[in-house]
Amino acid sequence: MSIWWSLQLRREASSVPLARRLLLGAMDTAGVDADISHELSVALSEACSNAVQHGGARSESYRVTASIDGDVCRIEVTDCGPGFPLGAVLPRPEPRELQPGGRGMRLIEALSDRVRFDNQPGSGAVVTFDKTLKWRDNARLKAS
Repeated sequence: MSIWWSLQLRREASSVPLARRLLLGAMDTAGVDADISHELSVALSEACSNAVQHGGARSESYRVTASIDGDVCRIEVTDCGPGFPLGAVLPRPEPRELQPGGRGMRLIEALSDRVRFDNQPGSGAVVTFDKTLKWRDNARLKAS
């Protein structure tokens, strides 16, 4: 089975837990394993937080699109900010480093099977991450 959904959210801190709860509800309804759902929701929260913080003054909103195709969930968060610097290497903080910044992207990488940090044409960042799903025994949308 294949499903997808898309949300346009205001660039406000309150939108982050809303996006997370909507994803968790969809994953629970579909029958996705709770641990996988939790990992996806944390990664989504980090991507949404970045969109809220860096999404640019031109737009008051950002977009979240999620899909389940077979056993893979793909989530994409798009904003209208300045995007990622071209050719930039993302910071790699040391485990004990207490400086803020950069950890959210590393957390998304750690919780996902595949992640891409891109720019959309014009301007704006696009964070896309995939995760292979595990299903509960009573899953409604389990791939055949």
